[in-house]
Amino acid sequence: MAWRRTIVLTLAAHAVAVPAMAQQHDHQHDQPSVKPQPQPTAQAQPDDTTADHAEMGHDAHAEPAAASPGSAVVTFPAPEAGSGPPRAADAIWGEEAMRSAREDLRRTHGDFPVFWFQGDRLEAQVRQGNDGYLWDVQGYYGGPTRRFWFKSEGESGFGEPVKDAQFQALYSQAIAPFWDLQAGVRQDMGGPGTTHAVIGVQGLAPYMFEVDAALFVSHRGDVTARVEAELDQRITQRLILQPRTEVNLAAQDVPMIGIGAGISSFELGVRLRYELRRELAPYMGIEQSWRLGRSADFARANGENPSVTNYVVGIRFWF
Repeated sequence: MAWRRTIVLTLAAHAVAVPAMAQQHDHQHDQPSVKPQPQPTAQAQPDDTTADHAEMGHDAHAEPAAASPGSAVVTFPAPEAGSGPPRAADAIWGEEAMRSAREDLRRTHGDFPVFWFQGDRLEAQVRQGNDGYLWDVQGYYGGPTRRFWFKSEGESGFGEPVKDAQFQALYSQAIAPFWDLQAGVRQDMGGPGTTHAVIGVQGLAPYMFEVDAALFVSHRGDVTARVEAELDQRITQRLILQPRTEVNLAAQDVPMIGIGAGISSFELGVRLRYELRRELAPYMGIEQSWRLGRSADFARANGENPSVTNYVVGIRFWF
């Protein structure tokens, strides 16, 4: 009968435990719930995420997380940074071997001679009375800071001998980012043979204006100057609008070549080109030129119009 006595004792214990548990449960519901509040520390404010987890009952006794220092932390270089020798590799590989390696690095990362040639304007000009053509080419051979630079430009009417042509040979030295100082000689052809000494600057002005300015002193002592500026306005990846201006000046009258003192001529034009490739782009445009002051008088005396409108079509290339 022992097994009967065991069952009775078990049931009795269960009957006593259930009311006790129920009473304890009711007592817990009668007490107001207290949410644990994380205490701020001297280093950081209470973390909202920790408080939310405490309210949900996940971790009521967790310490509040420290706030991230963010961008206020400044990391200084180590005290020994930069204290080593400037050419520490010499101690390992030898000075001779590293000299050769540095020279190779210099040659293969920009400081080596290259050849560049550009036909900036090769065009036919349609104008009232006498159509003509014009060329304007330039190029260089050399490194990024020192170059031999050459330029040639000229124009004439179709079926006529070349009446205005020139060639320049210049030494170019970089003097600032995007700017070169140029000096050399210029030889005029197709008219009175004239040799000029040349000094000028060429480079990229703010807002992407390409500028070429030069002062010329002829072997006869005549002093003239020229300033050219152009700007590429990209409409699409291949379609480019290029405004261009040119101003010629003289310190004195030079009747044999029709130049008067002051601003002798002024040109203003715009060309629209389409790049078939980056290196090849046909274009069309319009250009207006004026001869001013005494230069206009010389033009009229030779039966020429001092104000001419040219409709141009041509090609621009480089390699």
